[in-house]
Amino acid sequence: MTKSSFTNVQSEYLAVIDHAKCIRCKRCIQNCGWGTYSFGGDKIIADHSKCVACGRCYTYCPEGAISILKNPTVMRENGNWQDYHIKNIWRQSETGGIAISGMGTPLKYKKYFDHILLDACQVTNPPIDPLREPMELKTFLGKKPSKIELDFNEDGQPVLKNKMPPQIELATPFMFAPMSYGSISLNAQKAMALAARALGIVMNIGEGGLHDELVPFGKNIIVQVASGRFGVNRDYLNSGAAVEIKIGQGAKPGIGGHLPGEKIGADISRTRMIPAGTDAISPAPHHDIYSIEDLRQLIYAIKEAINYEKPVSVKVAAVHNIAAIVSGVVRAGADIVYIDGFSGGTGAAPTIVRDNVGIPIEIALAQVDQRLREEGIRNEASLIAAGSIRSSADAVKAIALGADAVAIGTAALITMGCHVCGKCHTGNCSWGITTQRPELTRRLDPEEYGEKLYNLINAWSHEMKEVLGAMGVNSIESLRGSKERLRGIELTDSELKALGIKHAGM
Repeated sequence: MTKSSFTNVQSEYLAVIDHAKCIRCKRCIQNCGWGTYSFGGDKIIADHSKCVACGRCYTYCPEGAISILKNPTVMRENGNWQDYHIKNIWRQSETGGIAISGMGTPLKYKKYFDHILLDACQVTNPPIDPLREPMELKTFLGKKPSKIELDFNEDGQPVLKNKMPPQIELATPFMFAPMSYGSISLNAQKAMALAARALGIVMNIGEGGLHDELVPFGKNIIVQVASGRFGVNRDYLNSGAAVEIKIGQGAKPGIGGHLPGEKIGADISRTRMIPAGTDAISPAPHHDIYSIEDLRQLIYAIKEAINYEKPVSVKVAAVHNIAAIVSGVVRAGADIVYIDGFSGGTGAAPTIVRDNVGIPIEIALAQVDQRLREEGIRNEASLIAAGSIRSSADAVKAIALGADAVAIGTAALITMGCHVCGKCHTGNCSWGITTQRPELTRRLDPEEYGEKLYNLINAWSHEMKEVLGAMGVNSIESLRGSKERLRGIELTDSELKALGIKHAGM
C-alpha cells in the first residue's frame, strides 16, 4: 500500500510567542531539545507539531514571551471517545506499531491515598509537639529476628546476644527509586547519589550497571540485578549497601526493558558491559527463574557472593495475586521486598500495558502486609512501597498501610525540572534528565539539583514529624501497619475491606 503523507494527528500543544515582548535572544532555540523553534526573517518561528510542553522554553525566556497552550481545535469533546483514544487510533493506523510512552499512566484512575484520612489525638491521648520532643524517623530495612535475647556486660549494661541479619539504615523512611544509567543521564544519577549521602538514605541505580563515578557513593547505593544482567559481576554485587533482584515494574508488569542501540554510546557500553550501538534488551522473564525455587537459588547465590553481609531485595510489580507472590518471595529468602504499584513511572513502556495492567500500590500494600502477618512472617522481610508517591502524606499513609519505607522516582525527576511530558523514551529531554545527548545532559548540575532533592526529602521528613505528633506517635516504626489510625472517605465497602480500614466516623 502507498503510505499517505497526510496525518490526522494535529499538534497537541501550541507554542505561542508574544513578538512584542520577544527580544530575539534565541534562548528558546538553544533550550528546546525538540527543535520546536527556529529563526526566520526577523522573528522566532514555532513548529507546533514538535512541542511536548516540557516547559524549558518559557522557564528560561527572560521576557516571559512564550506561552504553551493546549490546542483547543484538535478534538471535539466526547465523554466516551476521549482524545487519548482517538490519537492512538490515528497514530497506529499510520504506523502499524505499538504505542510507546514514558512516565506513569495519565488516565484518571482513583488515587486511594486521596480517599484516606489520618487519625489525630485530642484529650485522653494528647498529641506530641514535634518541635520540643524527639521524633524518630530512623528506619532499618532487612530481616528482623523473631525474638530478642539479651545478656549483660560487667557494667550491667544490656548486650544483644542475637546476631542481627544485615540491615540498611535510613535516617528517614525514603529512598530514591531505581532509574538506570541510560534511561536517565549520569548527572541525574549523581544528583540523587549526592542527596542520598547527605540525607543518610539510599538510591537504587536500576539495571544499567554502576558507573565509575558513582562507586564512591557505595554506602548509599543499591545495585540491581535484572534479567539483562547488565554490568553484573562479583565486584558490582559488593559495591553497594544492598543488592536487588528486579522481577517486575509497576508501569509494565510482565514486560522487559529495551534501551535502543542509538543510546548505547561508549560510556554506557562500558558501564553495561555490552557492545556500543547494540540494543540493551532485558527479557520479560529471567531465563534462570521460572519458579519460587529458582528465585531462591538466585537469592542465595547472591548472598554467597556478598558473604551474607548485605540484605538482598526483590522488586515485584503490584498485580492481582501480589499477596501470595510476596509470601513466596519472603519464604525464598528475600530480606526486603520492593512493591511497585500501578501508577509507577517508566522510561518507556507499551501504552496499553502502562495504562491497563496491575493494581494500585495502596491495595497491594495492605493485602501483602495482612497476608504476611497472618502467616507469621512479617518480620522476615521489610516492605518498600513505590508507584507514584507524591507527597509526605502519601508516604505516611503507605507506612500506616504496612510499608517500612517508600521510594520516590517521578517526584525526584520533577525536583530536577521534569514537567511529566511522558516523552522520556525519545531521549530529547530538554532538562537533561532522560537523555544522553551531551548538549542536554550538561544542563543538569548534580550539585544544584542534589541540593534540591535534599531540600525535598528534608521538608517531607519535617512534615512527617508534624503528622506523627498530631497522631501522638513519636516513632515512625510505631506507625507501620497501624491501619486502625486510617479512615476512608468516598470508598465502597469492598474497597475499605481490601485496604483493611474503616470508613470515616466509625
